[in-house]
Amino acid sequence: CDRIKEEFQFLQAQFHSLKLECEKLSNEKTEMQRHYVMYYEMSYGLNIEMHKQQQQLHAQHLCHGPALPVPLMTQPSGHQPPQPPLPTAGSASLLALSSAPLPTLPLKEDKKHKDNTDRGSPTHSPRENRLDKSRLLKKEVPPLSPASMASSSSTPSNKSKDLIMKSSTLTPTPSSTSTPGLRGKTSGLEGPGLRPLALPCPYPGAFGMVPHPSLNGLNGDLGGASAYSSLHNLSPQMSAAAAVAAYGRSQVVGFDPHHHMRVPGLPPNLSGIPGGKPAYSFHVSTEGQMQPVPFPPDALIGPGIPRHARQINTLSHGEVVCAVTISNPTRHVYTGGKGCVKIWDISQPGSKSPVSQLDCLNRDNYIRSCRLLHDGRTLIIGGEASTLSIWDLASPTPRIKAELTSSAPACYALAISPDAKVCFSCCSDGNIAVWDLHNQTLVRQFQGHTDGASCIDISHDGTKLWTGGLDNTVRSWDLREGRQLRQHDFTSQIFSLGYCPTGEWLAVGMENSHVEVLHVTKPEKYQLHLHESCVLSLRFAHCGKWFVSTGKDNLLNAWRTPYGASIFQSKESSSVLSCDISGDDKYIVTGSGDKKATVYEVIY
Repeated sequence: CDRIKEEFQFLQAQFHSLKLECEKLSNEKTEMQRHYVMYYEMSYGLNIEMHKQQQQLHAQHLCHGPALPVPLMTQPSGHQPPQPPLPTAGSASLLALSSAPLPTLPLKEDKKHKDNTDRGSPTHSPRENRLDKSRLLKKEVPPLSPASMASSSSTPSNKSKDLIMKSSTLTPTPSSTSTPGLRGKTSGLEGPGLRPLALPCPYPGAFGMVPHPSLNGLNGDLGGASAYSSLHNLSPQMSAAAAVAAYGRSQVVGFDPHHHMRVPGLPPNLSGIPGGKPAYSFHVSTEGQMQPVPFPPDALIGPGIPRHARQINTLSHGEVVCAVTISNPTRHVYTGGKGCVKIWDISQPGSKSPVSQLDCLNRDNYIRSCRLLHDGRTLIIGGEASTLSIWDLASPTPRIKAELTSSAPACYALAISPDAKVCFSCCSDGNIAVWDLHNQTLVRQFQGHTDGASCIDISHDGTKLWTGGLDNTVRSWDLREGRQLRQHDFTSQIFSLGYCPTGEWLAVGMENSHVEVLHVTKPEKYQLHLHESCVLSLRFAHCGKWFVSTGKDNLLNAWRTPYGASIFQSKESSSVLSCDISGDDKYIVTGSGDKKATVYEVIY
């Protein structure tokens, strides 16, 4: 509540400031129009007077010969014939001229806007580490209103603010004039890149996805309010995007919001590369200095690098989907929601119903993680309960084979060892529980995180474990010696991580919207900025050449390992809380806040 109150007060102050600037610009516009009218009338009057003097001189020349030049007015060489009489300088003339176009900079920008619209905007190439601001000119910006200004981002860049201010001085287009305060459906704001402002979010924001020790269900007591509220405090961008979806925007996997991206808190010299186009991938030196990454020519080409992804199926789970996993070979998708996991057969096109439902935990508690053993015959499920459920999928009807009980009230993430003998669970008390799956016993606990352990991954050789926590740290563990190896400290809570199968890189998704890619043995790091809010899940492709991340900003981003060139991006209609990639890297499945899972086919 305190955080929301502070943000509200900040937005209120920002709104007041923008309102004053808007009034100032409006007054300047009126003053310019008044001066223009005066100048126009004066110049026209002088033209008439000059023409009369010329006629008198001409008549005098005919009657009496040449006369002395009159020094009252210097006649320009390119004399123009007199214009028709102008209305008197009263209210009629002011009204007639106040709507005349002024030769000011905004009108030139409006002309560029029209030209760009006629030609179509240039194609965005993710090979370049920059965000194409020409897309801004392609879109109509509605006139400023209290609703639209209040819904703007809390940290707008100066350039985008200037552009909004300039756009507000233009003569409104028919589409923009039909949106007073943007109430109801807006006729002029369709299209994949445009977001209606100040529209209510069509679903409740409380879907309880932030890991926290004392989180025992959505209606229970909430400890760690900062972590919990940060995920529930829906951003205006998120609400607006959901509203666009409610108005029937088609699924566009190549959605590109780069036109309004910014990197908060970066020095001006890092805000972009030549041409004023901001970069989104940065190399971080050992001294902490950040430089935009020059992507290599083969960043987006070559074997194993996708071109894009195509949505092929929607699985209507019925509750917020906090956990997903996909079988190998690809046939079944498992979606975890409130109190159950549903199994879907995606080999049958058009299948709308699950083939099975596994009821586990408590009915009102969310599943937070589900993991398949490599044989595909056993599923382990954890969530907002102190027990893990082990399901036998090979029996005629899936049944619970065993339950593992820990002292922690919740499990936030699971990992399975490559030999399928050990299960690791991230507990809400910060411990990492190590379970012997054959004997179904707790072997040991790794202790180190001082707040909930939120995410986990294991190396392919089974020797190292990586965990992230709400204590702003990522830790690596030696599984042979049973001890902590390293600790990486961050300035934000860790919500997701993934260990690259090649064994060189670790990608970390954070509450502050950053994705950071660390080299596991060298002091080398990249920082990626395409998410606008918390990065809730992250997964590497099995080839190790690319990975995906999802966030509260409704985005699914695919990145090149390790430097983060943007391969493709998909915009969903709600927060994307979970993701998984099939063993052959041909399918991606996501779980989202609008109670469904989405299956994508990866196109190479």
